[in-house]
Amino acid sequence: MKKLIALLALASIANLAAAADVVGNAKAAENKVSMCIGCHGIPGYKATFPEVYQVPMLGGQSAKYIVSALNAYKKGERKMPTMRGIAASLSEQDMADIAAYYSQQK
Repeated sequence: MKKLIALLALASIANLAAAADVVGNAKAAENKVSMCIGCHGIPGYKATFPEVYQVPMLGGQSAKYIVSALNAYKKGERKMPTMRGIAASLSEQDMADIAAYYSQQK
């Protein structure tokens, strides 16, 4: 049992290290953000399912924050069904690229 726990701990550390090595490419995200613009590109937009949400503008947010938020949606820690579905389809590279793109916007 101790060996299993140790192996799981090492695997978690390796996954974190691998995720930390992912570098976002804003240029590569230009085709990836098309699914984001419909909500996050409209000032004052509100989503209405399952409750009313004020949709944030992403331009200028830190890349680290955006990646963290996308991972939280992917894991179900954040409870917006639409964002969970979108985040679930994104790879770590996709998230890093999208975060790099929006962090460079105003």
